[in-house]
Amino acid sequence: MVFNYFKKIISASITTILFIVFITLIFVAVSSKLSGGEPQIFGYQIKTVLSGSMEPDIKTGSIIAVKPGGDLTRFHDGDIITFKKEQDMLVTHRIVEVVKQNDQVMYRTKGDNNKTEDLDLVPSNNIVAEYTGITVPYVGYLMSSINSKNGAFLLIIPGILLLLYSVVSIWRTLSQIDLTTKEEKPQKNNAL
Repeated sequence: MVFNYFKKIISASITTILFIVFITLIFVAVSSKLSGGEPQIFGYQIKTVLSGSMEPDIKTGSIIAVKPGGDLTRFHDGDIITFKKEQDMLVTHRIVEVVKQNDQVMYRTKGDNNKTEDLDLVPSNNIVAEYTGITVPYVGYLMSSINSKNGAFLLIIPGILLLLYSVVSIWRTLSQIDLTTKEEKPQKNNAL
């Protein structure tokens, strides 16, 4: 009886995990395609970390939540920002100095894991967003895979697993119902 209880808990846990993974993968894929880039949740952008420059706090392959917009001259030493370094390259580093030149605010940045500061100052208009402190390790690898050419295939895997698991669960339930009904059938009394 205790074994059946644990079996039900494990079964429900597996179903829940597969369902959550499936829904999350669908959300990430659809959100990425609709926004034409990184997915957004409640106004926060989700970015994938591709280097170890901010380790150990932000590991390679993590996803981070960043808040875009606002006054881009409001940042201080110690704030972590995401900025455009080149045309298509985004970098997330910590501000180590605020520099004001000719009515323009610029920032000197450095990756926590880098030995030296970044060579170029970051103009405030190059800032894309501010890091919120939310990091989920290793999910970035999955997001990068989903956004690749074969990414749709990754959506199919949890869906198939969830479907197969549901079929097995239904089959077991029907087998138990059939067994129960056979046991409950009244025996014919042959005595006269």
